[in-house]
Amino acid sequence: MDNKLVERIKANPKYHELVSKRSSFAIKLAIFVLVVYYGFVLTIAFNKEFFATKLSAEGVMTVAWPIAVTIIIIAFITTLIYVVRANGEFEDLEMSIKNDVKDIM
Repeated sequence: MDNKLVERIKANPKYHELVSKRSSFAIKLAIFVLVVYYGFVLTIAFNKEFFATKLSAEGVMTVAWPIAVTIIIIAFITTLIYVVRANGEFEDLEMSIKNDVKDIM
């Protein structure tokens, strides 16, 4: 990539907006997923009895299974949320930046 093109992209305020929004959003989603996951792990470490509780008196399934499945679903949903936003708002900003520097490319 040409240095002039790189410098022009870096000087574009839309580029800074894109980097800021994308980083901020990714960090927020990552923190959310980590809090959910480590909350699960810490609960296992310090309150094993909670996860050993059976869902019903005659059943064998404990509350750990539905909670673990929910955590996996949360991971998929947060990934979906990021992909939707990346393909929408972030891609629009990226295309705008490309149009701004089109004459150099």
